[in-house]
Parts: sequence; structure tokens; C-alpha cells
Amino acid sequence: MKFLDEAKIYLKAGDGGNGCVSFRREKYVEFGGPDGGDGGDGADIVFEVDHDLNTLIDFRYQQHFKAPKGQNGEGRNKAGRAGKTMVVQVPPGTQVLANDKETLLADLTEPGQRVTMAHGGTGGRGNTRFKSSTNQAPRHAEPGGEGEELWVWLRLKLIADAGLVGLPNAGKSTFLATASRARPKVADYPFTTVHPHLGVIYRDGEQLVLADVPGLIEGAHEGRGMGDRFLGHVERCAVLLHLVDCTQDDVVDAYKQVRRELDAEGPPLADIPELVALSKIDSLPEELVAEQAQALEAACSGPVYRVSAVSGTGMDALLEAVWDSVEAARPEPERSEWRP
Repeated sequence: MKFLDEAKIYLKAGDGGNGCVSFRREKYVEFGGPDGGDGGDGADIVFEVDHDLNTLIDFRYQQHFKAPKGQNGEGRNKAGRAGKTMVVQVPPGTQVLANDKETLLADLTEPGQRVTMAHGGTGGRGNTRFKSSTNQAPRHAEPGGEGEELWVWLRLKLIADAGLVGLPNAGKSTFLATASRARPKVADYPFTTVHPHLGVIYRDGEQLVLADVPGLIEGAHEGRGMGDRFLGHVERCAVLLHLVDCTQDDVVDAYKQVRRELDAEGPPLADIPELVALSKIDSLPEELVAEQAQALEAACSGPVYRVSAVSGTGMDALLEAVWDSVEAARPEPERSEWRP
């Protein structure tokens, strides 16, 4: 399945059914009168979060959604049937934006969450509704109301607990493949990852979702390289895992390049806590790795983990630190007090 994180779609809720103009005429019935029924309400369009989806690719093949109309009213005071609600399935983390791509209409994050995006038109009243002592034979009814119609943008921000960031070819995809069962493309050239990948890590029956986004280069916030298009996928993370390739000539500069791009994005991305790790330590002698780590610790003002995803060195300690950071950020479950 291809990854798509942005789509523009058209929504048209159902129009309401027209009211009916009818008069009761039955043999052997002495008194007649108006008996036109009301029209049915048009169908709403509802977005629902489906936990099994993780891309907006379905909206590449269907961009127009039109809900059914309400049925017209009929004689003998028969009301028209209301249109059946149209349910559109979206993945968790979907944001619904207005046509200006700035106004947030809905933020769908929880599985099963539903929101009505377009309301159907109300059904028109039949002529029975208009009879009175001064107008005993009304010959008019209401037309059905028009359903709402609008263009909206869907933007997907993946729901992940931790995010992998770094320069291209920093070893993020290899790290994800080693830590989880995800199988992203791994190669010895930059920009191997061209769209985000998710991996799931398990511990003691709990799961942690790790997101890998394409590498950042200097000027990414201005649109260079892959740009900042995919950074939205790590905005919801509790912690960022910043990998720095120890084979870089200047690991401090490599770290600061990515840090500048994150800070340029501003909150909430710039405020997410980060863990810094030197990757590919099996490629250099231990003495040189120690020097690189010491320089990097001074630059980031914190501990620097040393890992090799290929050999597995340091992976357990780093993953434990990621788990601790995520659990510290997770809300505590509500406790209900039992009373006899």
C-alpha cells in the first residue's frame, strides 16, 4: 500500500425531501382535507476513525462524497424516508482542514471517534402542516432544504510515541528494522526513506510505536531536500530520538543542523524532549567513538548513547531510555474507587 498523507475531497450532504401536496379523497368518507406528508431529512456525512488504516491512499481514487437525499413526502400523511448516513473511514491522526488549508475543523485521533462534517438538509413540510381554521385546504408545501457542501483537506499526522530524526543516512531505517518488525528500505545512500514508516516495539505486554521520517538537511524548513513535509508525523510524539552518524567529520555540526531545523519549525515540535545517540559505532575504533561522544555531549548538554543497529551494541539501553521517556509522558490511567 502506498503512503499518502494529504488529500483534498469534496463533501455534499443529502438534500431534504420535498413536502407533499395531497388531499384525502375516499369513497364513503364524508370529510376530506389535506393529507400531504413531510419529506425525509437528507443524510449527514460522518468521519469515523478506523484503527486499521494508516494512509490516505483511498482518497486518491475517490475524491467526491455525496450522501443520499431524503425521500419526498406522500399522500395519506406518509413521511419520506430519511437518507442513510454516509460514514467515511479515516486513519488515526487525521486532521480535517477547511479549503484554506489553515482552519482546523476536526482532529481525529482516537479509534472509533466520529464527527459530523456535513449536515443533511431538513425535509420540507407537507400541506397538512399548514392547515388552520382560516386555511382548511392549503395548496402549498415546503421544498426540502439543501445539504451542506464543502471542500476539505485531509492531512495525516501519524500517531507515534517516539520519532526518529537525523540527517540522511544516519541509520534511522536500520535502527527501526532492528528494534521492530518493520521492514523499511535500507541502502548506503542518502534519502533511502522517502515516506514515513512505523514500527511497533513490545515490552511486558505493552506496545510503543516508533516513527521514522525522511532525513533532514540544512534549509529543510525552507523546502530543501524532502523539506519539512513529513515533520508533522512526529509532532505528536512524546520523545524524539536524534541519531547522529559517528562517521561524520563533524558530529557536532551534524547534530546542530538537525536541531536548527527542528527549532525553526517552532512549537510543538521544538519543545519535544530528545534523546541523542551516536549510531554506527561499529565502524570506528572505540577511542575515536569516545571522542565523538564527548564532543557531542558538550554540544547537546546531555548524555549521548552509543549504538550500533547492525551489531546490536547499546540497543537495549537506548530502547529502555525511550520507554522511560514515553511512559513518563503518558497520562496515568484513571483509578475508580470501589465502594461496597
